[in-house]
Amino acid sequence: MTETHERPLSIVVNNSPRTTTVDTRSTLVDALRDQLGLTGTKKGCDRGECGACTVLVDGRRVLSCTMLALAADGREITTIEGLAGDGGVLHPVQRMFLEKDAFQCGFCTPGQVMSAVACIKEGHTSSTDEIKEWMSGNICRCAAYVQIVDAVSEAAAEMEAGSR
Repeated sequence: MTETHERPLSIVVNNSPRTTTVDTRSTLVDALRDQLGLTGTKKGCDRGECGACTVLVDGRRVLSCTMLALAADGREITTIEGLAGDGGVLHPVQRMFLEKDAFQCGFCTPGQVMSAVACIKEGHTSSTDEIKEWMSGNICRCAAYVQIVDAVSEAAAEMEAGSR
């Protein structure tokens, strides 16, 4: 008798209910990319060290290469593809990354943006040092850190002003 390692996975991704079947050993990044075709989330180190795979799970940042896909069952996932608003209007963080040239090769950008959204939401943007600390789990091999911090700071100020 052959044992199957396949299980159903039901999640809400970018406000859209999705159901698929995954291997019980699959990580969330693999399910998003391979099963659901959401390739914006990047698979970098596959060990939770670089932050390229950062997504939001129930509004909290998660390194999706370290989370089993089945652990996300029934939860709400936001990927880089889900940040833009109606009509493709960019999220303030996405827009500031463009305006501040906060990327070079772009590989780390989706994870950086998702982490920045969480950093702002968590209220960790009161100073440059605080932004650096709370964004430190995301590596940029091109060293665009100065621009990334500027983008996070500007987006935070804009989002705060808009919420008043």
